[in-house]
Amino acid sequence: MRTIKIRIDDKVFKHFMWFLQRFKKDEIQVINEDDTYLSVKEYLSGELDSLEQGEAEFISIEELDIELENAISKHEA
Repeated sequence: MRTIKIRIDDKVFKHFMWFLQRFKKDEIQVINEDDTYLSVKEYLSGELDSLEQGEAEFISIEELDIELENAISKHEA
């Protein structure tokens, strides 16, 4: 699957979206580049850079299990 980025004039945006909605969900996915998307993209890009430069910190399965249990119990109450 490929990703493209396009700019659409407000006058034709509604028509363009109507056209895209004619495709199945597995054929075309509209990705809105809102603040959340851009924030996550920036975070993941930084994580990838850290991994590629050998600076990433890893934890064991046991440590992950402890962290997950703590997060779950924190939100159960």
